[in-house]
Amino acid sequence: MKEHNIQLTTPEIAALWTSYIQHSATMCFYKHFLQQLEDSEVMEIVKSALYLEELYNKVIEKIFQKEGFPVPDGFSDKDINLSAPPLYTDLFALSYVYRVGQMLLPFYSTTLTKVARKDIVEFFDGCLKTSTKLYKKSLELMLSKGIYDRPPKIPYPKDVEYMKVEPTLLGSMFGDKRPLNVMELGEIFYAIERNYIGLVMLMGLIQVTKDKEVKEYLIKGKKLAEKQVELFNKILKKEEHLGNIPVSMEVTDSMISPFSVRLVTFLITATSSAGIQLLSYAMSTSIRKDLSMHYALLIAEIAKYGGEGLELMIKRGWMEQMPQSIDRSNLYQ
Repeated sequence: MKEHNIQLTTPEIAALWTSYIQHSATMCFYKHFLQQLEDSEVMEIVKSALYLEELYNKVIEKIFQKEGFPVPDGFSDKDINLSAPPLYTDLFALSYVYRVGQMLLPFYSTTLTKVARKDIVEFFDGCLKTSTKLYKKSLELMLSKGIYDRPPKIPYPKDVEYMKVEPTLLGSMFGDKRPLNVMELGEIFYAIERNYIGLVMLMGLIQVTKDKEVKEYLIKGKKLAEKQVELFNKILKKEEHLGNIPVSMEVTDSMISPFSVRLVTFLITATSSAGIQLLSYAMSTSIRKDLSMHYALLIAEIAKYGGEGLELMIKRGWMEQMPQSIDRSNLYQ
């Protein structure tokens, strides 16, 4: 059967382009970690993460070059100071690999539902499979080192139950008084977990950032992460569940930044975008109106914060333009 030269579709370009930029950014962190890691088990995990993302980007480069499509600049060794002292402990490096895995796996699986060209499907299928193996290894190592705080548990129900009709549907079924269900408890736990990891990361970045405008942006992000950790822990405690108390992952006393301000700003802005997606999902699964209200307010606040980061990057000339369609209105003039 004759092979046709099928052009990349817009979702395929978007997935490849976004993946390349994101991989190039996280690779910078892995390279910094590897300069200072002492724990051999953590070092193996970080080396594997770096190897995979370098491999993914080489494949993307080949695809773009074959298509005659410009390869994004992304981030490189120019954005890292490899001689800088360690900014984070070994345990944070492990939690970072785990957190990146939490973001990449849903991205790859969603991307697989949007691409169709055989080589692109095979590429993202491979990314999903290999990244899943790495995520499992990072999770297992976190468990063995005692730094994975398990989500809340409940007594198993004895029978299948159905929701009952109450006098006012919105006041009961979507009300504040019904106990949290397992889906809601799980989403609250993971909101605390990811914001705690983000909080530790921001503490280190604030400590070493000299650029006043970027530092103020990071401090604002730290306050937003603290707000979410406090809010969701308060909800758990109010429901007679123990709040999530993560194991300490320390920041060192280094005052020398390992990363460029462009890389730092991009990473926090991209993380904010991921936070919006995850909270939107959490809101879609909740049937308690108090939780939905909290999620909606936080989404709006995080969207505003992410927008400020985007504006800052554009103003500084740091933001690569994602490929766009032709503006035909200009051609018609």
